[in-house]
Amino acid sequence: MNPEQIRDASLLELFQMEAVTQVQVLNDGLLALERDPRAAPHLEACMRAAHSLKGAGRIVDLEPAVRIAHAMEDCLVNAQEGRLLLQPGDIDALLMGADLLLRVATPGVDLEADIARLQARLSATPTARTLAEMPAETLPVNTLAAAPVAAAASPNVPAATDDERVLRVTADTLNRLLGLSSETLVEAHRLEPLNIAMLRLKRQQGEAARALDTLREVLSMQHQPDPRVQAALDHAVQLMGDCEQTLGRRMDDLDQFGWRMTHLSQRLYDTALACRMRPFGDGIGPMARSVRDLARTLGKQARLVVEGDATQVDRDILEKLEAPLTHLLRNALDHGIELPGDRLAAGKPAEGVVRLQARHSAGMLVIEIGDDGRGIDLPRLREEVVRRQLSTAPTVARLSEAELLEFLFLPGFSTRTAVTEISGRGVGLDVVQNMVRQLRGSVRVHQKTGAGMRFVLEMPLSLSVMRSLLVEIGGEYYAFPLAYVNHALEVPHAAIEQLEGHQHLRFQDRQISLVAARQLLQYGDAAQAPEHVCVVVIGEHGSTYGVAVDRFIGERTVVVQPLDPRLGKVRDIQAGALMEDGTPLLILDVEDLLLSIGKLVAGGRLARVDAGGSVAGVARRLRVLVVDDSLTVRELERKLLSHRGYDVAVAVDGLDGWNMFRAEPFDLVVTDVDMPRMDGIELVTRIKRDPRLQKVPVIVVSYKDREEDRQRGLDAGADYYLAKSSFHDEALLEAVEDLIGKAHA
Repeated sequence: MNPEQIRDASLLELFQMEAVTQVQVLNDGLLALERDPRAAPHLEACMRAAHSLKGAGRIVDLEPAVRIAHAMEDCLVNAQEGRLLLQPGDIDALLMGADLLLRVATPGVDLEADIARLQARLSATPTARTLAEMPAETLPVNTLAAAPVAAAASPNVPAATDDERVLRVTADTLNRLLGLSSETLVEAHRLEPLNIAMLRLKRQQGEAARALDTLREVLSMQHQPDPRVQAALDHAVQLMGDCEQTLGRRMDDLDQFGWRMTHLSQRLYDTALACRMRPFGDGIGPMARSVRDLARTLGKQARLVVEGDATQVDRDILEKLEAPLTHLLRNALDHGIELPGDRLAAGKPAEGVVRLQARHSAGMLVIEIGDDGRGIDLPRLREEVVRRQLSTAPTVARLSEAELLEFLFLPGFSTRTAVTEISGRGVGLDVVQNMVRQLRGSVRVHQKTGAGMRFVLEMPLSLSVMRSLLVEIGGEYYAFPLAYVNHALEVPHAAIEQLEGHQHLRFQDRQISLVAARQLLQYGDAAQAPEHVCVVVIGEHGSTYGVAVDRFIGERTVVVQPLDPRLGKVRDIQAGALMEDGTPLLILDVEDLLLSIGKLVAGGRLARVDAGGSVAGVARRLRVLVVDDSLTVRELERKLLSHRGYDVAVAVDGLDGWNMFRAEPFDLVVTDVDMPRMDGIELVTRIKRDPRLQKVPVIVVSYKDREEDRQRGLDAGADYYLAKSSFHDEALLEAVEDLIGKAHA
């Protein structure tokens, strides 16, 4: 290939990219013109798009594209100047031209006959243009029954704004960038323990300085101290002072550096993650056109209304959403939206509406697809369930509407009696559910007879990060993807019942089996039965289980780290992740867990929660609330107490601590004095004035070391007053053990 051919090939690729963008403008504008043929802004937008493609076709010497765009431009000019009122047949022809513009640059495709028909159709007199006169070959080719041509042409080419440049980067490169940025974020958090170690070193240096001062006092009491010893001591004191100043400056530098590194690494991670995100509208551009075309094929009138098209979605999720959304849109048009005559008879507008909404909710992507059609005939659905012997008539009669609608997701299930090209083969909703599950999501259905159906898809915002419920099992951290968690609850051990040889608990007015996570993951037995069982409820209507874990850690957003492929498929494990402090954890594969549970149930091998898989297995840990506005001090005290076995919660100021203290039970409070919003003295005063809380002991740890400061804290009701200037680890631990005893081993 010579340089000129290379140049031409490059220009042709640019034309194809521009065609995808401009044809989307044409599709959107023409659909709007079908509803309002006189809408000047949409006429102007369509004319600009056609004119741009005509000019681009001339530049790359693509004469067929010039002919198509010119014919479309002439038709739009007639409409703009009032010589033509666009009819549905005209819109069909213009949409056909848009489809041809996407295909015209494809090598080896002969479009001469199609172009000739298009030119004849668009050049006909306005009175001759009726849909009946259009040959079948000229009907729009872009329907939901076939993949949209625009999407096939270039599924991942974003439209660039005037002030924005577009750069092509492979998905693998973005994945590596996100992985490196997440590792940087984890490494930045490791500066915090170093800062705490430096603080401990400073305390030790202070103790050494005080020891030298004591030695100096002892020497000064001697009658004739040795001058050499005195000089050496003075030199040591001077060096110690210099060391203290240097250490203080370095600690300040380290604290500032740590803050900047953490902030910068967080920004790097957020930016890398944003590179993978695209507006929801990028993935659904052709769908409005497809809904219109398929509705006309079915003899119906319908339009697609999109809300939340700017919602940011991970590019991998956006690409994989096309198939399930297409299934649901086809179902809405074929099963839901009625014929115009039937809609008018029911008091509805002749044109049906299919609504597609996207939004973020609680860290998840929520997509809703609803229509204003006929909905599901519930009596007929019950009959179909019985006819297929999926359940007995008495059982089906007792099912709630939500439980009954779940049958629609069974493989091969369809309420259609006749098979058409669009539906009726029983393939669709089960495929939708499987595809959404592959995205770690879930799908629910709601309906109102005569008023339409609504499908709700919920999935993570990104496949690279996952909102999870972190738990502890056998001393290790694990993550349940939140999309698979129905509920998390603490159940009194007395509420666990033994039914048919299995342990059960009451959940939402029904009994569900209780399974020990320790047994599933093959950990040893716990020490003894707990007072409360921490349970994660997973599964769906027919197979809902409660998985008993050792304890809840909380909700976190974790960066998914794929397991080494050499490991193969690890049972019950989906991937790995790192916590903020670098602690590794495993993400559970809930679908796999349900299969493992099913095997245990079928084999009658479920172990008791309090024997061979106990949840906590230890007596309740003593809980301490640490209240301090200094991150360094707060973390130092938290880790110090946690390492001694106490369950520690932290609050960032007095008001935060007061709210936490009232909401949760604690055995002890450790608080600073000088804090924003509410200082420690007021916090102690409030605690001691409350009859329900006043018995809880309080330790005040403050930089204020004057006698009046100590007295003020003790007068407020504090049980201990420790000065930070002379603070050391054992002093705090001794005070805690003196007030509430040692933590349980």
